[in-house]
Amino acid sequence: MAQAKDKEISIPANVEVEVHNSVVKVTGPQGVLERDLFYPSVEIRADSNRVSITTTSSKKAQQSIVGTYASHIENMITGTNEGFYYKLKMVYSHFPIQVKVHGQNVAIENFLGERKPRVARIIGVSTVTIQGDEVLVAGPNKEHVGQTAANIEQATRIKGRDPRVFQDGIYLTEKGAGGG
Repeated sequence: MAQAKDKEISIPANVEVEVHNSVVKVTGPQGVLERDLFYPSVEIRADSNRVSITTTSSKKAQQSIVGTYASHIENMITGTNEGFYYKLKMVYSHFPIQVKVHGQNVAIENFLGERKPRVARIIGVSTVTIQGDEVLVAGPNKEHVGQTAANIEQATRIKGRDPRVFQDGIYLTEKGAGGG
């Protein structure tokens, strides 16, 4: 029989973590993130300087959820403290790509000479900035930033043409935590 698994996460000085029932709320300089983390026999508690995730069950499912929730909370703390960023690069050889942000959408115009722009959705409070041939996606929520970058990359997928010849698109070059 396996031992019960516990995880503890230290909280930086400028970040505040609150737990009400199963809802974890993290407040920091970059914003506020809230997430419902409920799983049977898994308990999350927050003190002034640490968060503890515990389970009394010896089942593998509950023990693995403890690690998953610890990762989620660490990402929330990092996001509200530093933020996350993804850098993408525009690559084109046939037609110059033009990328514009319109509200919660990114329009990719003149991709392979197409008249109709391709559109990618911006998820959550992520921000998209275009600097020359680089696209920077940033925000406090790692999942939203990653999904927004994936949406932009997927919008420029080429179907029905030889990928060795048509290498045009917007591709991920760098990702991490902090300013970028």
